[in-house]
Amino acid sequence: MSGSQNYINHVALVLDASSSMSHLSGKVVEVADQQIAYLARRSQELDQETRVTVYVFADQVECVIYDKDVLRMPSLKQLYRVGGMTALLAAALKSQRELAQTAQLYGDHSFLTFVLTDGQENASHRCPDAPARDQRQLVQAVSRMIETQDANWTLAVLVPDQMGKREAMQCGFPKDNIAIWDATSTQGLEEAGQVIQQATEKFMVGRTKGIRGSRAVFSTGAEAVNKDTIEAAGLTPADPSQYQLIAVARDAAIRDWVVECGHTYRTGGAFYQLSKSEKIQARKQIAVLEKKTDRVYTGPEARVLLGLPDAEVRVKPDHNDDFTIFVQSTSVNRKLVANTRLLLMI
Repeated sequence: MSGSQNYINHVALVLDASSSMSHLSGKVVEVADQQIAYLARRSQELDQETRVTVYVFADQVECVIYDKDVLRMPSLKQLYRVGGMTALLAAALKSQRELAQTAQLYGDHSFLTFVLTDGQENASHRCPDAPARDQRQLVQAVSRMIETQDANWTLAVLVPDQMGKREAMQCGFPKDNIAIWDATSTQGLEEAGQVIQQATEKFMVGRTKGIRGSRAVFSTGAEAVNKDTIEAAGLTPADPSQYQLIAVARDAAIRDWVVECGHTYRTGGAFYQLSKSEKIQARKQIAVLEKKTDRVYTGPEARVLLGLPDAEVRVKPDHNDDFTIFVQSTSVNRKLVANTRLLLMI
């Protein structure tokens, strides 16, 4: 596939419009419009074509905009109306079934769908768009659909609580494609918008590296790292003569430990092992260590690999059997944790 003009993204927003969303309806329009404006800007900057589809669902599922050029999108103000129950499963099925009929001739096409709901499924069994009346059969239908989607499809959902997350997992949504948002306030919806934006950024930057779909769209951490994502992000290992790995035997300030181990401390030259969830600034460099080989990967691609935007973001260490994340320290008294390792660039 030659030429970046061949990247074509089909981004869909599937929005809950049940009665319980009425206190947020103005905010839904605002957040969706912001997301569309952001998509328009990034599509131009990254030279990708983006087409937007919007579904709204309550008792029925309605497509209000279909595969429209992001640069020509109207506001959702006139299109989002609340009222009714929550036909969540029917919305997931209908949106994906209809989008699958979109032509994928010429170009590298990729489909990204975000479903946003503030409640549990309670209306699909009597929705004309549902393929079955029985709840269990509906869950199985969604699960089967997700399982058989091609590699260039990403389906993600934002739910209001742990129960919603459990239900989404039963429906076959990959766990890192499920996010929990606070459905009680406009602030919560604002934050959900940021989560969607971060995930979209990761998706679009990933597209430029040849990644076509993701089962970890909301994950920003070690879980996102594996052989395939390293290759797709274009990471090459650093020259082993350029770095050293030092065991940290006890809790200590970073400069003290480097000096104690017989090295010179250079600001920005030492990377600590990420051992707890913390905020990482946009200018901080990241390194990824392959445990088996002690190969180290650095550079801006390492941030892309972890799905980190060019902004401050909270990252969790996660659990990854094969890789460890290291973060650049720009302070002399960053506390190192015993039984971790320190990466020293020489």
